[in-house]
Amino acid sequence: MLKPSLQTRPLLRREFDQPGPGNAGQTHRQITRAVRGDAGNKTREPWMDRAFAAAFSHLVYAQIWEDPMTDLQALALRADDRLITIASGGCNILNYLSASPARIVAVDLNAHHLALTDMKLRAVSHLPNQVTMARFLGQANTPHNRNAFDTWILPTLDAGSRQYWLHSLPGRRARVDRFSSNLFRHGMLGLFIRTAHRIGRFNGVNPAQLLEQPDTDAQAHWFDQTVAPLFQKPAIRWMMAQRPALFGLGIPPAQAELLAAHERSQIVDVILSRLRRLACDFPIRQNYFAQQAFALSYEHCEPDYLPPYLQPRHYANIRDGIGKVSLCHQSMTDRLAQESDASLDAYVLLDAQDWMSDEQLSALWTQIHRTARPGARVIFRTAGQPSILPGRVSASILNQWAYNADESAALHRTDRSAIYGGFHLYRKAGQR
Repeated sequence: MLKPSLQTRPLLRREFDQPGPGNAGQTHRQITRAVRGDAGNKTREPWMDRAFAAAFSHLVYAQIWEDPMTDLQALALRADDRLITIASGGCNILNYLSASPARIVAVDLNAHHLALTDMKLRAVSHLPNQVTMARFLGQANTPHNRNAFDTWILPTLDAGSRQYWLHSLPGRRARVDRFSSNLFRHGMLGLFIRTAHRIGRFNGVNPAQLLEQPDTDAQAHWFDQTVAPLFQKPAIRWMMAQRPALFGLGIPPAQAELLAAHERSQIVDVILSRLRRLACDFPIRQNYFAQQAFALSYEHCEPDYLPPYLQPRHYANIRDGIGKVSLCHQSMTDRLAQESDASLDAYVLLDAQDWMSDEQLSALWTQIHRTARPGARVIFRTAGQPSILPGRVSASILNQWAYNADESAALHRTDRSAIYGGFHLYRKAGQR
C-alpha cells in the first residue's frame, strides 16, 4: 500500500498540547474555574463542583450532542464568514466545514476534546477516501480502523500526539483503539449510556428495540409502555435525583439546579420528558442522536440524515477546508480577547453559559460584542427554556442584538438532540 504524502493537505493550526502529565493540572484548574465561577458562584455543596471538575477533565463527549442541521440553518454561513465555536466532540467543526466558511476557531478547556477533534480533522485530511474516513469516524468499530491509523494518520503525528494516542491506559488498549471498539462507547457520555442500557436490560427493557419501530406513533407507544415505567421505580428515581448521576450527561451541579428551577419539576421527570422527545418526536431512522442513545450506532440512519461530515456529498468541501481550522486550549472569553475588533461573524457557545456567573457572562459578551461584525450571529442552548441573558448581560450590549423568541423556539423544535430546554439565536444590528 502506498504511504501517504504529508504535503497533500494543509497543515492543521494547533495551539494546544496533547493532554499528559505536564498539562493535566492546567486543564483541571481551567475547568474548575469554569464550573465554580471566578466570582465565587458555588453550589450549596462545593464538593460536587470539585467532583464534576475532576470528571470533566477527562474525555466526556466522543460525539457532540447538538444538531448540526439546526446550527447551520440558524448560522446561514457564507464563504467569507469567520466562526468561533467550542470544540467539544469535534464533529460539529467538520459539519460546519460543509458550508465552506472562511475560518473556524475551535476552543475548549478540555484538552482531551481538542485531541479528539485533532484526530477527526486528521482522519478527514489524511485517510485515502470518503469510505475509509466514514468507517473510521462513523462506524469506529472495526479492526480495519487501526490499520488505517497506522498507515495514513500515524506518520502525520508529532511526538506528543503519538504518545497520547498510542498510550495504553491501565488494563486497557491504546487510546487509538477506541476507533476499533466503538468510539461512542467511550467518554463519560458513552459510559452513562452503557450504564443506562444495563439498568434497562436488568429491568427487562432492551433500548435497541426503539430502532425496530416503524413510525413515530409506534416509537411513542413503545416508549410509554417500556421506558417510561422505569422512571417510576423508587430506586431509579432516587439514583437520578443524585447530582453526580448527571455528570455523564455533562451537567454540572449548578446547571442541574438551574434546570430544576426553570422546569419547576424534579430532575428525574425533566430527564424523562427530554428522553421522550428524543425517542418519539422524530422518525428514528432520521435521528442519529436517538440511535446513539438507544443503540450506540449510526447503522440504521437514512443516508441524508447522517451528520453532514459523514455524507459523501460534503466530503470534498470538508476535506478542502481542514486548513481553515485552528484549535486552541482556551476559554471562549480568553480567545476572543485575542481577536481583532469586528472580525467574526458567527459564535457557537453550546450550553456553556449555563455554567457561568454574571461576571463571566458579562466578560464573554463584552468580547463577543467587540469582535462581532454587523449582522453577526450567536447561537447557544440552555438547560431551561428561556434565554439566560436578560438581566444578566448589560442592556447597553443586548439592546444592540436582536432576539426573536418565536424564531428561536421554531429552531429548537428542529433540534433532534432533544435534550435541551431552549435554542437561542441572537443577531447583531447591521447588515452582513
